[in-house]
Amino acid sequence: MNRKSILIIEDDPALRENTAELLELSNYKVRTAPNGRAGIDYVYQEKPDLIICDIMMPEVDGYGVLDAMNKNPDFAHIPFIFLSAKTEHNEIRKGMNLGADDYLTKPFTEKELLDAIESRILKSETLLNAFQKENSKENSKEEENQGDIRNLNELKSFFEKYGDKLDLKKGEYVYETGDRSNSIYLVAKGVIKCYKIDSNGKELITELVNEDNFLGFTPLQNHSPHMESAMVVKDATMYSITKSILRELLGKNQNISIELMNVITDNVYKVKEQLLQMAYSSVRRKTAQTLLHFADTVGSDAQQPSIRISRSDLASVAGIATESLIRMLSNFKKEALIDINGREITILNKESLESIE
Repeated sequence: MNRKSILIIEDDPALRENTAELLELSNYKVRTAPNGRAGIDYVYQEKPDLIICDIMMPEVDGYGVLDAMNKNPDFAHIPFIFLSAKTEHNEIRKGMNLGADDYLTKPFTEKELLDAIESRILKSETLLNAFQKENSKENSKEEENQGDIRNLNELKSFFEKYGDKLDLKKGEYVYETGDRSNSIYLVAKGVIKCYKIDSNGKELITELVNEDNFLGFTPLQNHSPHMESAMVVKDATMYSITKSILRELLGKNQNISIELMNVITDNVYKVKEQLLQMAYSSVRRKTAQTLLHFADTVGSDAQQPSIRISRSDLASVAGIATESLIRMLSNFKKEALIDINGREITILNKESLESIE
């Protein structure tokens, strides 16, 4: 059986040697490097099956090593596990947004390390097999219906089958403005708000993304920065794949590229409609349309849908002051268009809201 090769990049000699010994006893072929520069040099000499890398190191830190891997298509698919004493959520998110496959914090147990390695190698092999299977079917009419990714629904199935699963709670960030983008997300459950902060500190929600929709589109080259933040407003489950994998999929199927372009174009149209509403509609119409929009995205399919959302988020989408929105909600309640119970708003007369000019 061919032993998998693992590169450990760690500047702490004791941790580096102990981790190497542990993995060798588990039948892995192990090589080590004392810093990021030496680690990068080794990858070019002998491509490993997986990289375990510390973050804080001399010469080149862990982020620099990952950046070098992502920039080279020969190394971009090597599973990459960050190893660090840093436990802050923003550091973890930064590493994952840069394209890391996993993140272990020191001290870690033997089981945690081996489980992470085994799962990442398995996922890498599964993806490789999937691509090889797709390639082998390109010219085979007999097998054309046995797994080719031919449309958007099959692309979503690919995300759910091969992507990394993320479970995030309300209030957690998927990414923030300026974070480097290396992944595209499919929302399987929940709602995400995308927003920007203007020069006056005012928040503007640019999009609400609910289940069965994509999130995180930026230029498809790696490391392009996110121009807005994305935060969970309703507990969410998502699946992500790297941009490099998506580029390969799009390059093999023009139909998927066209369908995805239509999705992005539709999103741009909706944002333009929102901006027009914010610029020219009355406060009354802005409030009504925003309630309907949130009901469609966050609410239910009931005849009288209810939404539980902050007044500031409603005002941000409507493009009006929170105080103005609250006054208008009070008016709508008096007119029996809505009912308000704490933070929960129930739409009682959808047709009347839709007809407000």
